[in-house]
Amino acid sequence: MKKRLSLLIALMVLVSLFAGCANSSNNAGVDIATKKELDPEKIGYYSTLKLPIDDNNTEITVLVVSSDDSLNDSVAIKELRKRTGLNIQLMIVPSATVNQKVNVLLSSGDALPDMMKALDEKRANEYADQGAFECVSDHLDELPNLKEIFYTDYEKHGLTKDTIKNFMNADGKLYMMPRYDVQRDVNHGFLYRKDIFDKHGIKMWTDKDSFLNVLRELKKIYPNSTPFASKTGTNIFRDMGYQWNLVKFLQYYDENSKEWKMSSTSSEYKEMLDMIKTMYNEGLIDPEFITCTEAVWTQRMVQPNKAFVTWDWISRTDMFEEQTLETNPGYDLRYAPPLNNKVITLPKANAGPVFKKGKNSLLAMKLADYLISPSGAQLMTMGIEDTTYTLNEEGFADYIGFEKGQAVTIGDLELKYGLWIDRLVMRNDRRSTYYNFTEREQEAQDMMNNMPGGGYWAVDPVLSFTKEENDVLSRYQSSYAKAAEEFSTN
Repeated sequence: MKKRLSLLIALMVLVSLFAGCANSSNNAGVDIATKKELDPEKIGYYSTLKLPIDDNNTEITVLVVSSDDSLNDSVAIKELRKRTGLNIQLMIVPSATVNQKVNVLLSSGDALPDMMKALDEKRANEYADQGAFECVSDHLDELPNLKEIFYTDYEKHGLTKDTIKNFMNADGKLYMMPRYDVQRDVNHGFLYRKDIFDKHGIKMWTDKDSFLNVLRELKKIYPNSTPFASKTGTNIFRDMGYQWNLVKFLQYYDENSKEWKMSSTSSEYKEMLDMIKTMYNEGLIDPEFITCTEAVWTQRMVQPNKAFVTWDWISRTDMFEEQTLETNPGYDLRYAPPLNNKVITLPKANAGPVFKKGKNSLLAMKLADYLISPSGAQLMTMGIEDTTYTLNEEGFADYIGFEKGQAVTIGDLELKYGLWIDRLVMRNDRRSTYYNFTEREQEAQDMMNNMPGGGYWAVDPVLSFTKEENDVLSRYQSSYAKAAEEFSTN
């Protein structure tokens, strides 16, 4: 009997030891950062959030968009695992198939990642009503960075008390955690060939009519050109519509009449559409502009005398300058004023991730809360000081491992360090490369920030819909937008 009891005790000890080894193996994937390594003086402020978030190496899956399959082994993701204690695994999806992938995930339910930014506010709330996502506002006291930015210190962060309502469900609950401060003041707009304008003494436009006259003058000088080039397909109606503060095929708020109106049936939309029709009829725009690819558009834009005005990202001004150094020296693409001297106000808060309802939902929300903190912004857009960057005299990041003088793009940083991963970044650090403006990029910011009378359209008021109202929107809005797009194209 004693021998059996001794054998039983020995077996129990062995089982206990093996269990301990198994737990140790599960935790081996994440090195937990020390208190010294988590010092806010060293890695940036993260409010009262407790780091590491987790001590059990819990796996958290996050959907991101990229063509780089090696991001799970990148410097930034390894450091993010270390700081949070979470075994973060990226579900990497190419941009071309992300919408299709999300639809498949939503239909399957159980296959949803723990965290994903892939839905607009309306669609996120529709699936939340079906029980797919955890309610963020139920855990507000455990998400100190979200609470501080959007609820307690919103004015300090350039927000209003109503900002958070943009992301709430009709029941007043929050299922989507918004991203914060991920925009420049000016990021897109008209670009023009300054070298061509200067060569021929062409004066800049000031309104719709002078805009058309500038294009006519260019067409007269260069008969074989199409002065305006576009690569955005039917989004040209969106881009041009910004000049009248319209929202593509949807409702907008008319500040003058204090009324909500439909963009596509307004007199302003007709004026915009007539302008594009005039451009088309007079050969001022490529006749295939609706189907023009980016490659064809690029080819036209970098040639000496094929296209001179476009709508695009302000950083394209420097990209095309570099691309034409040998083939077209003197090429000078610059930001141009909008037709009504106003651009849309880019919001401080944007649609962010939702969280799969389940045992890991709070951990995933805490991960997002860290990413929205200054520390999380610093890590995901700058990296680790003295490892991926150093701060220069102007206070901007100089990224390590690149040639001196090289214009380091956010794409370069994603490939090298796993920074700037689409759908993972929740906040930008304004010391990063994205805000270290070149001369041309700074010119765009200065033009609109110093525009007489204010260079930005007013932000539309916040609308919140009931479930019944959302049902009406779902029934009619997409078919309305499709009909408006077809009519505009025809």
